[in-house]
Amino acid sequence: MTTETGPERTIGQLVADATHDVQGIVRSEIALAKAEVSSGAKVMGKGAGLLGGAAFMGLLGLIFLFHTLARVIGEWLPVWAGYGIVTLVLFIVAGVLGLLGKNALAKAKPVPKRAIAEAEQTIATLKS
Repeated sequence: MTTETGPERTIGQLVADATHDVQGIVRSEIALAKAEVSSGAKVMGKGAGLLGGAAFMGLLGLIFLFHTLARVIGEWLPVWAGYGIVTLVLFIVAGVLGLLGKNALAKAKPVPKRAIAEAEQTIATLKS
């Protein structure tokens, strides 16, 4: 029993099919890179938010420094001790938030490593 396979494909058709396949691969690589970068950007956003919180707490520390100068802590302690306690607590909170934000930014890896590896593998396959 013989079956007819049809006419053989031309070089132009083969090139067109290969071009279409390469375009699909490139599109999927770009989609992978976008997904990896967006997940890293979320982590960086969290770190930036924590650093913003640290800056805000530092500003509050400065405000309370001057506010304390005008208010009543001198009732129980010497006035200078009241100033120091309030200011020290707020700056400690700012420092902790700053360290947390810095650590969050250090953990962010927005480089699309998998997409780069896949693209390199695709290029190597196409070259061989």
